Amino acid sequence: MANRERQKTIIIAFIVLCMVILAGRLVFVQLINKEYKITASNNVLRYEIVYPARGLIYDRNGNILVESQFAYDIMITPRELEPFDTTGFCSIFNLTRERMDQMLSDIRGRRSAIGYQSVIFLRQVTKEQYTRFLEKSYKFPGFSVQTRSVRSYPSPICGNLPGYIIEADPSFLEKNPEYRAGDYIGRTGLEEYYEKWLRGEKGYSIYLRDVHNRIKSAYEDGAYDKTAVPGKNIITTIDLALQSFGEKLMKNKVGSVVALDPATGEVLTLITSTGLSSQYLTNFGSYYPQLLADPLKPLFNRAIMSSYPPGSVFKLVNGLIGLQEGVVKPETRYSCSMGYHAGSLTVGCHSHPSPTNLLQSVMMSCNAYYCNVLRSILDNPAYGSIAEAMDKWQAYVKSFGFGTRLGIDMPGELAGSLPGSALYDRIYGKNRWRSLTVISLSIGQGEIGATPLQLANLAAIMANRGHYYTPHLVREIPEDPSFRPNVERHQVMVDPENFRIIVEGMYQAVNAPAGSGATARQAAIPGVEMCGKTGTAQNPHGEDHSVFICFAPKDNPRIAVAVYIEKGGFGASQAAPVASLLVEKYLTGTIHPSRQWLYERTLEQDLLTRHLQ
Repeated sequence: MANRERQKTIIIAFIVLCMVILAGRLVFVQLINKEYKITASNNVLRYEIVYPARGLIYDRNGNILVESQFAYDIMITPRELEPFDTTGFCSIFNLTRERMDQMLSDIRGRRSAIGYQSVIFLRQVTKEQYTRFLEKSYKFPGFSVQTRSVRSYPSPICGNLPGYIIEADPSFLEKNPEYRAGDYIGRTGLEEYYEKWLRGEKGYSIYLRDVHNRIKSAYEDGAYDKTAVPGKNIITTIDLALQSFGEKLMKNKVGSVVALDPATGEVLTLITSTGLSSQYLTNFGSYYPQLLADPLKPLFNRAIMSSYPPGSVFKLVNGLIGLQEGVVKPETRYSCSMGYHAGSLTVGCHSHPSPTNLLQSVMMSCNAYYCNVLRSILDNPAYGSIAEAMDKWQAYVKSFGFGTRLGIDMPGELAGSLPGSALYDRIYGKNRWRSLTVISLSIGQGEIGATPLQLANLAAIMANRGHYYTPHLVREIPEDPSFRPNVERHQVMVDPENFRIIVEGMYQAVNAPAGSGATARQAAIPGVEMCGKTGTAQNPHGEDHSVFICFAPKDNPRIAVAVYIEKGGFGASQAAPVASLLVEKYLTGTIHPSRQWLYERTLEQDLLTRHLQ
């Protein structure tokens, strides 16, 4: 009997406890916690998304590259749409009745997909239209206004560098559930790569509204609002003044200019020409079809996405490999009779004094010399086969950053192309090719392809006498102390002492006296010891490409540059002046009076017609 009483008492106690918990929960939900009340009261509450200001983008000196300004979108909520004053609406926004009917018809067709969401009806209306709409918003049930920030550019710069902002498409939204329809995202450039820092966090405001859909007041004095968190600012490595100067030099030319600080890997300029003008970036979507149809491909970031034959600047790499392998010495001399001749094969060359030693071969850019160098590398008896020698050559070249992505903090970087024995076995058959088969590699032609960024990196390797740092565009994110640029030091497979003679050849190419056969004397800068190498890359589709890489000063270098101009002709004629003027501007702050003629001539050069032919 006692057991039954005890069980009865336990059951009653359990029931009482459950009732107390349930009552407490009801009190909490109904009197204390407003969350469920807010949800149940959605018919009288209005949520307005508050978009954060996107983070600013600065150059290395604190100048603003990209900032934000307010823009206003007119939103529509199809489920709340009622008959409204269409004439008044059209009047405010300068719409025809036909256009209005077409837009509403499109919204009705998507009504089930949109559900209770609000979607953009009109993008970026003027401030005057926004004000007039607010005054008469009670006449337009189902419509509201949304404030967001859009990008602006205090200084016009190549838009391929910062990238652009565009509304997220369905495929992006499917992969990124934290975004919703109508959100804007960074596309290409810094905007895309640093999206998670720049975007900030959305907030919202909750308002009470009356039966006419008019907002009466903030709900609970804003106690349940969520404040938007602005995006984080980023400080880039770009020198805005130098970037603008380089873009000016590249006007009416097609190609790229990349400048690096060889001591850090910081990118000083990243120029694509003809690139995306910043005037198209604020309202990019409306210009997209026009830009897509442009034959000059302004959306294409040539600096990191174009794979070109490097041309004669690649002789530097072959010369260094030859030294490291011991098949070439500084005193090694080869003759050149307007080129290299082997049976029926001829690799042409320009007229210059002959024979040349290694230093002179760099200074004069002798093709025949490097045909001999490559054959000595590939036919080296120290290797069991040409395939083995070829793969060792490939490993050397890869250590210079060719045939691989360098890891720059920008989407879309191309690896370029770097051949090895496997490729030639597929093309010609195993053991059915020899050094003469691939002789074009000796002068940077054939199956090798490099981006302008990789060529600038080569200039940095020469400046550092054998190593480079990961090229990068962002130095600091002040609001994120944990951020560090992903930079590594990379050592090439050539001993630093082997760089001395090649660097001296680059110095003589720019600074040797008249009559010496030096190919880049036009690039000499008064008071600056610059080292450079010209390149003329063959182009099967027209005029040859003009290439030049350089660094300065010779000792303790501060800048390394690569210029690639499509269909520019000889490296000394187009690319070298652009590079040397850029270096001079960076190191001295001005252009020497004796070189004003070169500056003016470079500005006047118009190669667009040649490119479009």
